[in-house]
Amino acid sequence: MPAKFKQAFVLIEWIKNLKSMKSRNINIVKNIAFVENDNRKNDLIEWSYFNKDLLMSHKIIATGSAGNILEGTLNMPVCKLSSGIFGYRELSAKISEGKVDVIIFFGDEPETQMNNNAFDFLMETALSNNIIIAKNKPTADFVLTSALMNKNYSISILGNSTFLKTM
Repeated sequence: MPAKFKQAFVLIEWIKNLKSMKSRNINIVKNIAFVENDNRKNDLIEWSYFNKDLLMSHKIIATGSAGNILEGTLNMPVCKLSSGIFGYRELSAKISEGKVDVIIFFGDEPETQMNNNAFDFLMETALSNNIIIAKNKPTADFVLTSALMNKNYSISILGNSTFLKTM
């Protein structure tokens, strides 16, 4: 298919998807999910302790050992998911249910690639649901300190991720 036709097809799909878009509200109390790889435990401990006051007003979800770390540093209950592939799947399900607003990753890309299919599915689910994603500490800092963290916020959800796959 020539490039011009492909671009037109993508545009048509985008317009179709606009019609099927839904919206949801991100409340003042955000549902923040953490994914941490074992080699970044110390980073997560330090970062969460430093940001304890900001995090305590939100609901925390975490995969694997990140749940125990965050429960300890924040001294509050954390929704704990499985680790690895199963944790990615559980987190994807929570996103689909509208129970996640932000995902913060503490990990290295090569380690994440070991769980490639589950990770790819998690990312596709997050993108199609307009989830805020921070894949490093500076981005997480900016997200957490954003003025929008203390406000209700309405987002559009792409009903079908076909458009994302074609871009």
